[in-house]
Order: sequence, then C-alpha cells, then structure tokens
Amino acid sequence: MATRAPKAASKPALAWNAIRPAPVVLVSGPESFLADRATRRLRDILSTEDPSLEVSDLDASSYARGELVTLASPSLFGEPRLIRVANVEKCSDDFLTEAIAYLDAPADDAYIVLRHGGGVRGKRLLDAVRAGTGGAIEVACPELKKDADKHDFAAGEFRAAGRRITPGALRAVLAAFSDDLAELAAACAQLISDASDEITEGVVDKYYGGRIETNAFKVADAAIAGRTGDALALLRHAVAGGSDPVPMVAAFAAKLRTMAKVMGARGSGPAVASSLGLAPWQVDRARRDLEGWNEAGLGACFELLADTDERIKGAGRDPHYALERMVRGVAARGAL
Repeated sequence: MATRAPKAASKPALAWNAIRPAPVVLVSGPESFLADRATRRLRDILSTEDPSLEVSDLDASSYARGELVTLASPSLFGEPRLIRVANVEKCSDDFLTEAIAYLDAPADDAYIVLRHGGGVRGKRLLDAVRAGTGGAIEVACPELKKDADKHDFAAGEFRAAGRRITPGALRAVLAAFSDDLAELAAACAQLISDASDEITEGVVDKYYGGRIETNAFKVADAAIAGRTGDALALLRHAVAGGSDPVPMVAAFAAKLRTMAKVMGARGSGPAVASSLGLAPWQVDRARRDLEGWNEAGLGACFELLADTDERIKGAGRDPHYALERMVRGVAARGAL
C-alpha cells in the first residue's frame, strides 16, 4: 500500500510592515488598508532598487489563459516586473492552475503579489505559497479589531516617523478615529507632518477636537469620574455642536465595558492586558476609572445605557433628555 507524502509545513507569515521582495508574495487577510500599504511598500522597495520597474495589474476573477506567464516574461530591455493580482479569493480555474504551475519555475526578475482577502477559494495555491514553494512568502493583513492592536498600529506610525506623542494624546487620536483604520492613519500622518516638537493632547484637540467621538469620550470621562457638572456642560456643548446621540452612548458603553473587563482581573497591567486583549494603558486607565465604583453600580449603568439607547432610537420623545439622564446616572455611579 502506497504511503501518502507528508504535507509540507507552512512557514510563518510576515507582518504587513515586514514585507520584502520574493518571487511570489501572498498578501492575505481582510484588512484592505494594510494590504494596500504593504503592496505599496514592496513597490517602493523595488523601484528604489531599479527605477525602470514595470508594474502590471491582473484580476484573478476574470483571468485569461497565459496572462501571468506573458507579463512575467523578460522584456526586451530586461526591466524587473511587479505583477499585482487582485481578487485571488475569487480566482478562475485557469488562474489557479497557471499560478500553481508558475510557483514551480518563477521567472527571473519578476515579483508576483497575490491579494487574497479570505475564504477557501484557491486553497491549493495558498498551501503551496505557505510551504515556500518557489521562494514564495506570505504577508498577513488581519483585521485590527482589538483596541490594543489599533493602539500598537498608531504608536508604530509615530515611532516610525521618529516623533514623540504623549500617552494622553495617543488615546485622544484613538478615541477620535478608532472606527476606521485609514482615517486613523491619515490623522497620524497629519499630526506627524504639521505638529512641531512633542505631540500633546492640546495639539490633538486643536486638530480633531470637533470629532464626535472625541467629544463623546470627554463627556464619558467626566461622568465616570463623578464630575456631574463638567460632564453635563461638555454634553450640552457637544449637542450644540451637532453631535449625534448614538456615538455618545457608544462611547459610554466602550468605557464601561473596559471597566467591567478589568474589574475582576488580578495581576500586573501587562499580564491583564494580554489576557483581555487590551493595551496596558487601557488597563491602567480602567483601574483608575474604577475608583469609587462597585459591581452593582456598574451593572445599573449598563441597564441605564441600554434604556438610553432605546430612547434615542425612537422609544423616547426627547433624546437629549435621555442623554442627560444617562450622564447623571453614570456620574452617580449607578445610584439613580
């Protein structure tokens, strides 16, 4: 009875910012912003090495036979070639067959970037790349869902540019732009470009103080600290400036959820952060926020937030009154 050959072990994927030239580069994962940035970085590396770099684009979902080999073939003057292949997760059978065959004999001075957004389509090709066939490598671009991942991304933007940003300023940037990675990157780039010296909370507020999310988190911070007057004043200022009630409630919910996670956790900040998927500064901040709070009060506030959410989405006649009631309840630490 014939024995089946052992499956080749997959090689570890590189981070998006560690991309490097290889005959075939698989850029995998759902985070399109990071995938685009990784691909641009590879193009910049290759064009710096040789400005005559030829760049071509293919769509794997509408692939015609022979396109890959034709584009990868040496040109008359021998320029290096970069071929960017989109929609590999939707690839045709012809592309799949020819791409797998290409891995066995990659063309000289050609670099193929395979963009695969996720799913099982093209598994044979993915397995071959991940085994390192033909010198192929994988670059992973997972979606940044955790606050800790977004914090590390933003901190890395400033670190790469050699710019200092205070922890409070970094928190403010994340509060304002955490919902959209492209916007977060653009905000970091603007601060890096325009702000001089150290980037502080005042600098961030000057540029982005009008963001709904920033105003919402300021209100939440004041209420959680028990500063009822300050919280109400900030709330009324935000409402007067056109802030939508929905993100306001979302900001309170985000803060209270982090507090709830940290409340029962024991251990050092980094250890707790790692176990909960948070950044260490979030654990430290939540522990400070929890001073004066108890489990019953936190639970009452979650019920209050759920009720407020219903009221501002149509169950109540006055969403602004519902917000003020929420702020007072949170500032009283759930003692309504």
